[in-house]
Amino acid sequence: MENFEEQWNLEMALAVLGSETVDGGLWAEAVKWLLLYGPPGLHEVLAAASSASFAQCFPGVRVSGHGDSGQPYYAIADLAEALGVPVAEAAERLVELQSTLGVEFLVEADRVYKVN
Repeated sequence: MENFEEQWNLEMALAVLGSETVDGGLWAEAVKWLLLYGPPGLHEVLAAASSASFAQCFPGVRVSGHGDSGQPYYAIADLAEALGVPVAEAAERLVELQSTLGVEFLVEADRVYKVN
């Protein structure tokens, strides 16, 4: 079975984003691929749009602080509350994202960091 990175390429992902009739789930998969594996300039644009959308949809989830390297982190309890699930389930979802998409998160006590 192909891993997530190998299921897409830049041309395919951009074609999906440009389609006016594509299924929302497929569109989301293309955006995920571009955020993870797309070119840096496009990644920056999508990451900014994603952050703005996240803030609009989950206004209660704010950056809780910054680690030693300056990387922002989120409180896992805030993420769980925004998703309407227990903290343990939120942690399980992060593990699932890591294993299925190759997205890396560092969970440190009650902090969640996105690893680039």
